[in-house]
Amino acid sequence: MLLPFFVYADLNHLFFNALILFKCKKIVKFDSDVKKLLKYSAMDAKIQEFMQLVRAKNPGEDEFLQAVQEVVETVWDYYQQNPRYVKAKILERMTEPERTIIFRVPWVDDRGDVHVNRGYRIEFSSAIGPYKGGLRFHPSVTLSGLKFLGFEQTFKNSLTSLPMGGGKGGSDFNPKGKSDLEIMRFCQAFMSELFRHIGPNTDVPAGDIGVGGREIGYLYGMYKKLRNEFTGVLTGKGFEYGGSLIRPEATGFGAIYFVQEMLKQSSQSIAGKRVAISGFGNVAWGAALKAVELGAKVVTISGPDGYIYDEAGLNSDKINYMLDLRASNQDVVKPYADKYNVPFYAGKRPWEVKVDIAIPCAIQNELNEADAKLLIENGCQLIAEASNMGCTAEAAFLAAEKIMFAPGKAVNAGGVATSGLEMTQNSMRLTWSAQEVDAKLHTIMENIHATCVKFGKEKSGKINYIKGANIGGFVKVADAMMAQGVI
Repeated sequence: MLLPFFVYADLNHLFFNALILFKCKKIVKFDSDVKKLLKYSAMDAKIQEFMQLVRAKNPGEDEFLQAVQEVVETVWDYYQQNPRYVKAKILERMTEPERTIIFRVPWVDDRGDVHVNRGYRIEFSSAIGPYKGGLRFHPSVTLSGLKFLGFEQTFKNSLTSLPMGGGKGGSDFNPKGKSDLEIMRFCQAFMSELFRHIGPNTDVPAGDIGVGGREIGYLYGMYKKLRNEFTGVLTGKGFEYGGSLIRPEATGFGAIYFVQEMLKQSSQSIAGKRVAISGFGNVAWGAALKAVELGAKVVTISGPDGYIYDEAGLNSDKINYMLDLRASNQDVVKPYADKYNVPFYAGKRPWEVKVDIAIPCAIQNELNEADAKLLIENGCQLIAEASNMGCTAEAAFLAAEKIMFAPGKAVNAGGVATSGLEMTQNSMRLTWSAQEVDAKLHTIMENIHATCVKFGKEKSGKINYIKGANIGGFVKVADAMMAQGVI
């Protein structure tokens, strides 16, 4: 039994532990509880001592600290049961990136004005393969956010069973409202520094928010020019120059395959379920496409401007229109409401709609505790993070207690899994059909779910997907680090 990972206060006092347990409705008989509470208090004190060291090294990096806290609390028992990990300080080493690269990116707009942005690449772990993770172009990009994403990516990539380490990068550049030429010039400027640090056997970036097929093309073209070689250094490439079929849809497809496996645990199907999706980018598009294909009714998509509610549900025409919304580069979803004559709720999020399944697909911490409470009160059975850490810590804890909940590192692993399949195709100099890639993706997601069940199934029979995903991802990386010595 772990206390909520959003509690940062000193937990050494028995009374405080009892109060928290009471609030979480985990009351047990007093005659046995005192010893248990003392045990948890001692364990929590050790976790807090560990986290104090992490916080001291990473002050003010809230997203990163939130991600570390969640992982540490769920793997702590397993970690302590393996003294060789403790002696080798595996957790201390895992929470420190192997390399952090920060650089300036000067570029010229269409008017001839010079702009300077900041570029990043966090090479977090290469224990099980070359660094692997996306590039994000968005004004919200910070060192803390990218460290959180790189840390999460390490465990996510491990879960896929493919030989990929963890990394993340990007820039605070805002693509919104920029011309194609401005996007191209920025990508070329960004790659003129990044190329020194990446390679097919060193670090293989991919796309993320603000980095789609167009941006990957410009980045790859510049890398090829600078290196004078044609190699699989980026994934998410166009099919014409080494990309994989299904890659744009893969994260969303994988999320729905994972949700399917969760529902099977209670002998349910996704067919006929009402689904709320946030966002309208590649992840939301892929999730909507696969969910509708399997018989679900997707009733929402959203953007920074608000959300639309489509009672009739999305169909193939509406899902295709999501691509037009993204291509407009305006980052708004209201045009969907105007085109299809459905309600638009400005400045709101879709979690107030009554649905069976909620799938955050946009950005971190987009679903908070109040949202989770409302979803649960409205009969939601399952929340699955298709975005990275899409729920706040409080929301994740509440959802995991009350309904089925699965974290992003498991749910959205389909994207990087298919990137790994693209790397394989590049190395083998061949191309698989869409059906072959989709079948391999489906198998990978089934295996990730099985890993979560293996490490997350509790005595009550309930599956703690947060624990299962974290321990499942941790073990492979930890054992590789042990085998390679203190480096």
